[in-house]
Amino acid sequence: MRAVHFGAGNIGRGFIGALLDQSGYETVFVDVNEALIHLLNERKQYQVKLAGDDSTIEVKNVSGLNSMKQAQEVVEAIAHADLVTTAVGPNILPVIAKLLSEGLEKRMMDQAGPINVIACENMIGGSEALKQHVLENMEESLHDQLEDSIGFPNAAVDRIVPDQHNEDPLTVKVEPYYEWVVETTAIKGEQPEVEGITYVEDLTPYIERKLFTVNTGHAATAYLGSYYGHSTIKDAMDDYRVKEKVEGALRETGAVLIEKYGFGKEQHRAYIDQIINRFLNPDLSDEVTRVGRAPIRKLGPKDRLVRPAVEYLERVKEDPQHLVEVIAVALSYKNEADPEASQLQGKVSDQGPTAAFKDISGLSDDSRLVQLVEKKYKEMN
Repeated sequence: MRAVHFGAGNIGRGFIGALLDQSGYETVFVDVNEALIHLLNERKQYQVKLAGDDSTIEVKNVSGLNSMKQAQEVVEAIAHADLVTTAVGPNILPVIAKLLSEGLEKRMMDQAGPINVIACENMIGGSEALKQHVLENMEESLHDQLEDSIGFPNAAVDRIVPDQHNEDPLTVKVEPYYEWVVETTAIKGEQPEVEGITYVEDLTPYIERKLFTVNTGHAATAYLGSYYGHSTIKDAMDDYRVKEKVEGALRETGAVLIEKYGFGKEQHRAYIDQIINRFLNPDLSDEVTRVGRAPIRKLGPKDRLVRPAVEYLERVKEDPQHLVEVIAVALSYKNEADPEASQLQGKVSDQGPTAAFKDISGLSDDSRLVQLVEKKYKEMN
């Protein structure tokens, strides 16, 4: 079996590429980094190290193509592939769409059969978004044929890859834990045989589980950690005050998820414990300033703090104590190197914390959450 993977960066090599190799695929990495492409072609293998663990995974049967210099070879590779995956970042999906559309066009002309394209990006609906970019680059007369034979199943991916500088440019360190969930409804032909993929009919519960647990927990650790004077996520989690409050916030988001999607209580408790242990891994520790950046976005109505708090009020019919405290410290977050944090404090200074929170969250004056955050903010400042 042969896979074409767009993106030879750390996520591409350390996560997707490693699983493709373990599943028996020969993987062709497509990238613009000439140095990485040269090394992949020269060695045909690389190492993946597991953070907090002495074990190493040998990834073999790999090669590379430079999408800028070897466009026709990329087109041919797609035309003869069994699977196409990406890990390039949401902003790069429109960039790779032209070359991908050319490869899929040739595949359809050659009547090579159905294939699936899975965008493994940190975004909701990544594969669907990539499909739209491909359609924009393809003759309209071919759209029906693409709909019939090319699948773009959405995916949710989760694996921490810490900042790193390795002596060997191909070596990459990743956390042992990972999750790769793929929605089955858009799959064309046979379901791709990839070790490590969990196939589900509806991806929404898993996307929200990650958002309300991994992302909420990470943000809570960053803002609470900053409030208590810590510089790294690991240092923050070593502070019992932070750890207890983060665990409390995740119990509240967990109550929402269990009620909304029917996750088992014990199953979800184990999932929370797993996430907490990830934050405690010293080999994965990150700066609170990096995790906490863009606080206005993270305080938005559909994001990781306000949304679960609102749903807790609606579904559990109780006040969310810990999420309210996290929102209050997020409103207090200061970092002059972060433009959005500076903008947030400008709003708080000009409008007052309650008006600033209402403006950012889109909540009304009579919102119970606004009242709770206003009271907590006054207590903490």
